[in-house]
Amino acid sequence: QDQLLSHRFLRLHHSTNNGDGNQLFTVVTAANITSNRHSCVVKMKCAALLLLLVATPAVNSLLSLSDIGDIISFTHEVVIDVLQAWKLVKPFLEGEGPEHIDLPFVKDKEKKLLTKISQVSRRMELVDRLVQSATSASMLNLKQDIPSQIRLELRIDTLLELVANMNFADTIFREYTDVEEGNRTVASGLERHTLESFATYVVSHTPNSVQGIMDRLHTMIYPDKDQGHAFLHPGILQLIRKVLQEGENSLCHVQQSPHQIIYNLYNSLQMTQLKGYTMMQFSWMLLRLYGKGNFTLESQLMRERYLDRMAEQAVSLKEALNKADAAYWRCDPKHHVEGETYVQLTRLLQGYIQNEVDLNSQESCKENCNYYQVTKQHGCYENNFCARQRGCGGDIVECQYIDSDMWVCQADPTISKKRYDWIEFENGRVLGTKRSCHRTSKVDSWWRWIFWHCSYCFCICDDEANSDRYFSLRNVLSSTDSNKVITGVRFVKMHGVVHIQIQEGTLQRYGHIDEASVSWQPVDNFRTRDAVEDKDYMKMSYYKRAIDLDDLKAPPEHVITGIKFRKIGAHLNLEIRATPINFTSGELIDPGRKDQWLSNDNTDGTLIKPRTKLKLDSPDIPLNALSPSKIDSVNDQYLQFTHSDIDLDAAQTTVPFLDAQMVAPQPPVPLQGLGVYHKGVQWFGGFVGLKVFTYNYAEHIEDNFTDLNGIDNVN
Repeated sequence: QDQLLSHRFLRLHHSTNNGDGNQLFTVVTAANITSNRHSCVVKMKCAALLLLLVATPAVNSLLSLSDIGDIISFTHEVVIDVLQAWKLVKPFLEGEGPEHIDLPFVKDKEKKLLTKISQVSRRMELVDRLVQSATSASMLNLKQDIPSQIRLELRIDTLLELVANMNFADTIFREYTDVEEGNRTVASGLERHTLESFATYVVSHTPNSVQGIMDRLHTMIYPDKDQGHAFLHPGILQLIRKVLQEGENSLCHVQQSPHQIIYNLYNSLQMTQLKGYTMMQFSWMLLRLYGKGNFTLESQLMRERYLDRMAEQAVSLKEALNKADAAYWRCDPKHHVEGETYVQLTRLLQGYIQNEVDLNSQESCKENCNYYQVTKQHGCYENNFCARQRGCGGDIVECQYIDSDMWVCQADPTISKKRYDWIEFENGRVLGTKRSCHRTSKVDSWWRWIFWHCSYCFCICDDEANSDRYFSLRNVLSSTDSNKVITGVRFVKMHGVVHIQIQEGTLQRYGHIDEASVSWQPVDNFRTRDAVEDKDYMKMSYYKRAIDLDDLKAPPEHVITGIKFRKIGAHLNLEIRATPINFTSGELIDPGRKDQWLSNDNTDGTLIKPRTKLKLDSPDIPLNALSPSKIDSVNDQYLQFTHSDIDLDAAQTTVPFLDAQMVAPQPPVPLQGLGVYHKGVQWFGGFVGLKVFTYNYAEHIEDNFTDLNGIDNVN
């Protein structure tokens, strides 16, 4: 009976290609347990928790949100398989017990039962490894993000201890029941007393037994509403959601949205409880085999209680997921590298020194600097300082007078995008950071006759020459003809043009992404001289430099298959393409015809609830910030690209920068939304970044197990 039972358990572990339509494959796929070379970052604050859950070597597989549907399917399979295993000990119900049956017959039944247990255990071990390998890395990362006090309040240590105890019991159980046909294993030499005493421990009512651990785990996930209000807590999933929600953007080490994190923690806890359920059922079978009782009613009550608990926990999960944030964005890296972690617009608006005499066509000095709010450079009077610096070929705006005379350190054009490293005025005011300089010029204003003072003005130059100031407006679409969807995005800059690059992957059943198909689509790399302005690209200028900050989300059961920028007046505005899917089959529904482009058309000129401006106050270069950036924008805002602070940087740098890090959850999942946001620190320019919204699986979660509770016992 051992052996047969083990075979049944083994089939649950190893039958990846049975005729049942890929039962394990579905469990592994829909559970997003796919083979992936990347390290998986999947879980929650219970970092240590999943770490303890993983006592096995890491597997090159990943778990994603879509697993939940199939982990529940897997639970169904195991429950039914265990139920069928009772047939192996059925003869003892009809006789007088094993003491009246020949010993060889009992030993044969025991071997079949142990074999059956071994089979189920091995299949569960495989699935558990895949689940836990996907969670262990994120558990380690989350441990770095969550202060010890919060971990204590979440009772993480208690949860870790319970999971560790369950895993320890499961390890012993598998060792005791590891029977392989034709091979002699530990189990084949064990005394009956050893198995009997262990089975007794498993089903005992002590708090540290497997049954006791099951009770305590359920209470942590779905608190008993009958206990007093003073002792009632919302459950570990809700507590974790709340901490994630109130964490002030601190989840920087985990490459998943809070929605994914909660989802995957749930998967792991389901596997832990499934281990306990199978251990208890098989323990009762062994005890019946050894003549310790019938245990039919105990088995039935346990199954009903287990399935009721799974339904309650699924309800708790859906509630947590519906409130959890599905957004995933990137925190600042430890070290910034231009072209890898950020890109920037260059020389869009730049501090510029010019004498008043060159700011008008009459070569007059009759006005003052503030008079010239919008002008151009009309000449270079007597080849003064203007002849020793790069001129401004575009608009000159926002001129002001600071002081008559100054020392100007011009930047080396071969290594710097700036015009000046610093400017020191005779009154002592310094713009920028003064350092040693080998390109210093003394610049003095002068008097024309007695009445007119020809002052040097500090202005802002808007010159498109040698300036990276372009955004691509071309569509960026996934290969829907190959059933591919967008799984990640990032900013890249090529030939002075900023593009959105997409990562795409093939959508499969239950929202799973085929890991082997995931790749970054090549950028549509064009040069502005070969393209059409306002059709292929938008050119930023002093008058057109706004970018809209929006969160765009697709309707339920739609995924993102396209993205692009468009120009609305002077604003750069995001659009996404949503395509409906058949969640069960994993197929896009009529792509090309049922797609819809979504956007936020609101503007700052709307009379009712206009789009609001996110103002950057005297922004320094974002790389100089000592604190990590925090998201400070909300949906339906906009900001304008501008120059850096005049005093700190002589207005030489265009801010904000663009975050160029990959925004691609791991493991890859379909996306249900995309957004543009700003993150930064006060008094710094910060970064404009892309965010993604992972697919919402809550509506696909099964929370009713009456079909299994209604199955007649086979014993």
